[in-house]
Amino acid sequence: MFDYLSKIENLPNWASEFARDLKYEDGMAKVVNNLGEFYFVIEADAETGVIDMYAGPTEDELGLFPTRVVGLPGDTSEFSFTMFQAPGMPDELFESQYQSLLREFENIRRTFAA
Repeated sequence: MFDYLSKIENLPNWASEFARDLKYEDGMAKVVNNLGEFYFVIEADAETGVIDMYAGPTEDELGLFPTRVVGLPGDTSEFSFTMFQAPGMPDELFESQYQSLLREFENIRRTFAA
């Protein structure tokens, strides 16, 4: 699971609402969704399972989305994802992004259910 989620090219497969498309501009990845285009970076550490995801409107304004894959007994894993509500972000927008993330978690479950 870690290998799959830590690769930016897999993002549109599982985060299909957040990353409807993935493109590159001057070597930097950008996700495209209904809110526009956002720079996107992944910093991953296989030893700890940490996959820090950063997204924002410019290369200098990237918000952190900390995630982690935790190995469990029986050759299974759990994936945790933390969202932060930015100052001034309307509650309705934050809630809609949360609901979108829940739907995207279903994509991950389907991918690893086989």
